[in-house]
Amino acid sequence: MKAAVPVKKGDIIEVQISGLGSSGEGVGRYNGFTVFVKNALPEEIVQAEIVLVKKNYAVGVLKQLIKAASERTEPICPVYKECGGCQLQHLSYAGQLKMKQQQVLDALTRIGHLDVEVLPVIGCSNPWNYRNKMQFPAAVNAEGKINIGCYAAATHSVIDTGSCLIQKEANNEVLTTVRKWMQRFGISAYDEKTGKGLVRHVMSRVGVHSGEVMAVLITSAYDIPHKKELVEWLEKYVPGLVSVVQNINKKPTNVVMGSKTRVLYGRPTITDSLGALSFNISAQSFFQVNSEQAEKLYNKALEYAALNGNETVVDVYCGTGTISLYLAKHAAQVYGIEIVPPAIEDAKKNAADNNCHNAEFILGDAAEKLPELLAQGIQPDVVIVDPPRAGCEQKVLQAIADVKPKRIVYVSCNPASLARDLAYLAERDYKALAAQPVDMFPMTSHVETVVSLSQN
Repeated sequence: MKAAVPVKKGDIIEVQISGLGSSGEGVGRYNGFTVFVKNALPEEIVQAEIVLVKKNYAVGVLKQLIKAASERTEPICPVYKECGGCQLQHLSYAGQLKMKQQQVLDALTRIGHLDVEVLPVIGCSNPWNYRNKMQFPAAVNAEGKINIGCYAAATHSVIDTGSCLIQKEANNEVLTTVRKWMQRFGISAYDEKTGKGLVRHVMSRVGVHSGEVMAVLITSAYDIPHKKELVEWLEKYVPGLVSVVQNINKKPTNVVMGSKTRVLYGRPTITDSLGALSFNISAQSFFQVNSEQAEKLYNKALEYAALNGNETVVDVYCGTGTISLYLAKHAAQVYGIEIVPPAIEDAKKNAADNNCHNAEFILGDAAEKLPELLAQGIQPDVVIVDPPRAGCEQKVLQAIADVKPKRIVYVSCNPASLARDLAYLAERDYKALAAQPVDMFPMTSHVETVVSLSQN
């Protein structure tokens, strides 16, 4: 007979925290029952109030620290407790790197049942002001004032952010300028409940190596009152500004951007680089948000691919072709496969812009396109996969195993789906040799991992 749940909503309990969950919350056990406590850390003993009870776990809020962890630190962001953008500012950066290494190791061991060396996490030289892209919703608060910032955790309540500490400073300058412009000229913020209001999101992008800045206003209508003043203010207060863009999204949806975009000032793109590659980045383009760490991630993928210049490489889930192009100068031929048409168009343009003639981009489902390549006599030596958080579709993993590459390089943003997929490949004679986590998103619970696999 199953034991009764030992807690109920409203209970205040004492619990020892033994680990961290996938969203950075503390995990402990109370009378053998799992309890998640936000802002609690391993090694801590805390008093928590139970706010949610399910069959297999409960959620508590931290009421009192009875014993603090040695790696606990005071968050420096004034809105950290309310904001859902960061989850780990209360943990020292050294502690964050250890936690993320453990997170990957735990997933590979417990979910994948794999014995894989997980290397220490490659950290950021500066874990602050790293994001080259800002995308903040706008809303009206209860006092009728404009709020622009991140959502509070697990809500659509917008926390007003004066200056976000993980954003590049130019992004904060765009944020401050747009907020002042809205307040000065009475520009309305969008209300997702009523569908009224003009400004839905404020977005900006910074070319880390070029210094170029793009400001983007995502609106619910075409006409922008005091548009001239907006452009003038951004020109005056944002160093490096080369582009002001409006994106129109009239639909009642959580999707941020609409299909129609127009340039209000300057160019439709900014430029930036990764290694020796240069990219034109539009408002809609995918580009890694942490340029410094992206280069480290791609260099690790290149190392694990072990190319000598004679290989055929297939990049599955190639997106806009950044990894494909990064590897192309070290390979004989690269084929990128992607099911999203605009991404393939961007990949082809990126290849042309970089004079890369040995990278071909194919639109379609990798489960179908991989066998087609094989039928054409194209045998991949190395397959790269960089799937979304859900991981690879099983049919794609099977197609990769069927074409029998010598090596697979798996780039993952989710340790749980990574572990599941590596276990599937292990059953098909691909052994994971090493896992290298890379901290792309300091102060958050997210971690990227590059894994080297070889054919048994």
